[in-house]
Amino acid sequence: MRSDAVTKGMQQAPHRSLFNALGMTEEELKKPLIGIVSSYNEIVPGHMNIDKIADAVKLGVAMAGGTPVMFPAIAVCDGIAMGHTGMKYSLVTRDLIADSTECMALAHQFDGLVMIPNCDKNVPGLLMAAARLNIPTVFVSGGPMLAGHVKGCKTSLSSMFEAVGSYAAGKMTEEDVKDFEEHACPTCGSCSGMYTANSMNCLTEALGMGLKGNGTIPAVYSDRIKLAKHAGMQVMEMLKNNIRPRDIMTEKAFRNALTVDMALGCSTNSMLHLPAIAHEAGVEINLDIANEISARTPNLCHLAPAGHTYIEELNEAGGVYAVMNELNKKGLLETDCITVTGKTVGENIKGCINKNPEVIRPVENPYSEVGGIAVLRGNLAPDSAVVKRSAVAPEMLKHEGPARVFDCEEDAITAIKGGKIVDGDVVVIRYEGPKGGPGMREMLNPTSAIAGMGLGSTVALITDGRFSGASRGASIGHVSPEAAVGGPIAFVEEGDMISIDIDNHTLNLNVSDEVLAKRKENWKPRKNEVSGYLARYASLVTSADRGAVLKSL
Repeated sequence: MRSDAVTKGMQQAPHRSLFNALGMTEEELKKPLIGIVSSYNEIVPGHMNIDKIADAVKLGVAMAGGTPVMFPAIAVCDGIAMGHTGMKYSLVTRDLIADSTECMALAHQFDGLVMIPNCDKNVPGLLMAAARLNIPTVFVSGGPMLAGHVKGCKTSLSSMFEAVGSYAAGKMTEEDVKDFEEHACPTCGSCSGMYTANSMNCLTEALGMGLKGNGTIPAVYSDRIKLAKHAGMQVMEMLKNNIRPRDIMTEKAFRNALTVDMALGCSTNSMLHLPAIAHEAGVEINLDIANEISARTPNLCHLAPAGHTYIEELNEAGGVYAVMNELNKKGLLETDCITVTGKTVGENIKGCINKNPEVIRPVENPYSEVGGIAVLRGNLAPDSAVVKRSAVAPEMLKHEGPARVFDCEEDAITAIKGGKIVDGDVVVIRYEGPKGGPGMREMLNPTSAIAGMGLGSTVALITDGRFSGASRGASIGHVSPEAAVGGPIAFVEEGDMISIDIDNHTLNLNVSDEVLAKRKENWKPRKNEVSGYLARYASLVTSADRGAVLKSL
């Protein structure tokens, strides 16, 4: 056992004295030490219940013969961080989480781990740590929030942000907005649509790192507590059978995750996180693979913000395994991949039927024959850009319009809410990339303002930043190379015509190469005074098309 290095032998007597200080018994020290990575805190709604989940996991570990020991991981609430400098500190926590978990796990020589994440960067950060550490590990999330109810209709956080835009357009009263404010987010849990947190928790199942229901059982259901107990028991089985994360997170498993991503219509942030997790597992994902997989994968779900169904309904319809079983009817999955259950994907999904064809479309009757995410390229994004195709109005899949250029999110929001953006415009927000932000802020405020102003089916938004999973419309992010390193997006001028063709995966600036070259000669990068962790992050981070991973030394 790895923990023998801190619990067995005469040389470890000092170590045992410190375990004695913790109140541990000799009996506990004879058992495998299992680290319980708890993301509990009192600022993120998706994490306020994780203390209960952690208690259940600890009980499961103890029931199966292990000694559970809890330690923390941080998490940022993207909703609370949205629209101000706090959003610069969201993506950057992914690496802090991975690094700090690595430090804790190896410093204390745990034999296995149970990761309890829930929100946007917390899930991929812990998956990165699991791949890096490669000791038996099971994931169990805190679970999704139930949908809100406003005026008899289900709703969620994306509607809340759009309500602010509607108020600015004079389409809602202050009382209307207050109604959303008080009822859009009714319970603890990760926000109720197919936003980034729920996308990544569902993809954890698809990767094979979480048990059935990890991504969909609501946070407030007792089944979530049962799931946590089973996760605690299962890590002991993995330890017994020496099943490790890199046995699970293979190239085939990442292809499965991308396939499920396309079927579910997940957040575009998955195109940052899956490559970053794969990188830690020693697997390279080229974004071209995404279009290859999308071309043959039907989009089966239109969960909020793409549609009017929510994670609770996906759970009732059979969850991620039911989606995977639909996909398997067309032979789209690698079914021989091993998972945390000790069984293969094929064994796990067998008999998991689709209980609601309105929530999970049958594979014979999809929303579209191609997947929910598209990767675009062209002279405006030579290395790539990403769009959630399933959340784009059909009339905006192909669009040409004049650029309205802004060098930060705040300036764009002022123009949108001030009525200065009109039908047909293409809003360009730059210097918000991984280096330029730094931190690659999410653009939920401007996309919500566009939707709330009634421009969601006539105006596009392009950025080297990224989008919340709650964004909808022709929102094209992750433009690479970014403006801060001299990518073409830095040379766009007000009024330039931009052509978007999502079906054909192209994004072009209708300006000649000669003109762009001349503009580049006269270009000076925008100064961005940063210090502390952000400065260190900006010096090390790579581009969005590489998952915004940090450079290796």
